[in-house]
Amino acid sequence: MESLNKSKLLKDFILDKETLIMPNAFDPISARMIENAGFKGVQCSGYSFSIRAAYSKESEVTLEDNLEWTRQIVNAVDVPVMADAEDGYGDAGTISETVRRFMGTGAAGMNLEDQILGKSGPMELIGQELMVEKIMLARETAEFEGNPDLVINGRTDALKAIPDREEALNVAIERANSYLDAGATLAFIVYTATLEEIQTITQEVKGPVTIAAGMPYNLQNFGISDLEKYGVARISLPSLLIYSSLKGMERALSHVKMNEMEKLLENDDLYSVDDLTNLL
Repeated sequence: MESLNKSKLLKDFILDKETLIMPNAFDPISARMIENAGFKGVQCSGYSFSIRAAYSKESEVTLEDNLEWTRQIVNAVDVPVMADAEDGYGDAGTISETVRRFMGTGAAGMNLEDQILGKSGPMELIGQELMVEKIMLARETAEFEGNPDLVINGRTDALKAIPDREEALNVAIERANSYLDAGATLAFIVYTATLEEIQTITQEVKGPVTIAAGMPYNLQNFGISDLEKYGVARISLPSLLIYSSLKGMERALSHVKMNEMEKLLENDDLYSVDDLTNLL
């Protein structure tokens, strides 16, 4: 029952006029820090999971890995958690079971994406009709299981998969609208790089939109306030914490190697016992 209530809560946050900012967690302690910092929800990231496990690529994260790590994050916090269900881990015939299993972790919602996961070579998208079918089945499954408010974030990777930028944007918008029509709560257009693209997307997508911010391809082009101004419903920060954590560990180890441990205190890089007590 608790996960059902959290799905409704997360859906309400998304549909609210205030933009929902969801940093991505990669383990229970990063999720706890997101919650303690005052954010209303936590996003899981298959990409961050792969780095956490020292896998060479995201597609090495198995469904079992993903479910277990998502469950750990859900159990660590009280705020709603959105899972990263990748491409659903199979074709339309497997999507219902995948959705049921992610719902079983207590996740309040999940991403479903239209790229062909784990394919070597250039990224490819699955057919639009197949993706629409997957989302329809995901929604039907959620309703059948008694959670009609399950948040489904229909993601399209068209902006990366299609070389011509103008064509890619048109395809991304068309797919986003079809995913919303099929039952997605909101549409996620990844690889959005400029404010002009944001403006076009928010004008032409007929429903709530997710945008990934703080990425190498858009970090210098727009910030949180820009996305709020254009009415983006939800902002994902897919790699902020995992990259920050790695850089922090690298810096600390470098100070130790150079026999400069006192610099850790100078730069306020260490948690105190009290800090950890409050966090844990």
